[in-house]
Amino acid sequence: MKYIIAVIKPGKLDDVREALSAIGVQGMTVSEVKGFGRQKGHKELYRGAEYTVDFLPKIRVETAVDDDIVEKAVEAITDSARTGKIGDGKIFILDLEDSVRIRTGETGTGAL
Repeated sequence: MKYIIAVIKPGKLDDVREALSAIGVQGMTVSEVKGFGRQKGHKELYRGAEYTVDFLPKIRVETAVDDDIVEKAVEAITDSARTGKIGDGKIFILDLEDSVRIRTGETGTGAL
């Protein structure tokens, strides 16, 4: 099993959700976060004063998948979140040792 964390632009959330659902990913957790990478923020003008916005709004999508569909999931996220512009985001893939469904006590991939 793998744990996938994707940090994407807010406007791409629906596209990513639909793409993951289409390949059989049954659940995900979504959080509103702020951050920056190479993009380094941007300058904005507010009431005549210019200021720098260092942390930009992003969406963090987390999901656990079986090893069989990791590459499909990464491809689905990449294809649906890509705009071709700076700040499209990152995907992190971690090994997932185990999972437990609280309601039934199922473990492993059955709990996904």
